[in-house]
Amino acid sequence: MADIKVTIIDREGQAHELEGPTDMNMNVMELCKAYDLPVKGECGGMAMCATCQCYLESDTELPEQSDAELDMLDQAFYVKANSRLGCQIHLNDDIDGIVLRLAPEQD
Repeated sequence: MADIKVTIIDREGQAHELEGPTDMNMNVMELCKAYDLPVKGECGGMAMCATCQCYLESDTELPEQSDAELDMLDQAFYVKANSRLGCQIHLNDDIDGIVLRLAPEQD
């Protein structure tokens, strides 16, 4: 039962160092919600809404994006080359120390 550290930079530029368990099949979107950070996650983690979009700010190696994630980002606002959906980043030892910035909210 190991915890990893995830740093989330909110929309005001404040960094939040979160701890998340690797044994509960959680993703970054769920971790943000558990810490009451302003992530909507309207689709519940199905890569269907982009309300958990974030920007990878560290050199952390992430798995290749799925077709569903790429399709959703194709339709999202404020997309950058380092955009990812938080619901598609699962908490595991490989991402310990990851730094992500929340994307602006879509209206």
